[in-house]
Amino acid sequence: MQHSHFKIYKPFAMLSQMSSGEDRQLRKKTFLSELYNFPDGIMPIGRLDEKSEGLLLMTTDGKLSDTINSSGIEKEYLAQLDGLITPDAIKKITNGVPIGIFGKKYITKPCEITILDHFPSLPDADLALRIGRHRPTSWVRIIIKEGKFRQVRKMTAYVGFPTVRLIRVRIGTILLDKMNPRGVTPIEITLPAL
Repeated sequence: MQHSHFKIYKPFAMLSQMSSGEDRQLRKKTFLSELYNFPDGIMPIGRLDEKSEGLLLMTTDGKLSDTINSSGIEKEYLAQLDGLITPDAIKKITNGVPIGIFGKKYITKPCEITILDHFPSLPDADLALRIGRHRPTSWVRIIIKEGKFRQVRKMTAYVGFPTVRLIRVRIGTILLDKMNPRGVTPIEITLPAL
C-alpha cells in the first residue's frame, strides 16, 4: 500500500488533531483538517500543544508514526522566553529538571540548549501572544530526544523563564525551512535518513 506523508506548519491556536469528534467542548476550536484536503487515514506524528507552532509531520502509515514517536529522534525548538535567561538556568535545563507528567514527577533527560544572540527569522507571532509587553525576552534553541506533554514549556518554567512563544523547527532531518503558518507540503519519509 502506498502511504502519504506531509509536513505542515501548525499555526498558533490550532489543535494537533483532525477534528473535534464527539467532544462538544472542542467545537469552536480549529483543526488540522482545515489546512488541506488530506487523504483518508491521515494522522499527526506526535503533537504540538495548542499554543505552540511549527513543524508537524502527518502520515497515513500508523507503523511509521509509532516508530518515530518511540525512537528518540531529535526534535529542535526555538523558544522565546519571558525574561533574560541566565547561564545557571541553561545549565539546569541541559542536565535535566523535574517536571510534572500526569501528576507524577519526571526528570527530563539531558538535552542541548543554547542562547540565541539574535532574533531568529520567523513569521510574525500571533497577536494573542502579547509578547514583551512587560519584560524583555530572550531566545533559546532546545534539542530534545523525548517529547513529554508540554515538556519544553515545563522545563523553562521550572527555571523561572516561562516560554511565551514556541516553534518546532526540526524533527530528525526534516526541517520547517521557510514555511509559513498553515503551509502544507507533501514529502517522502524514510526512517534511516530521519
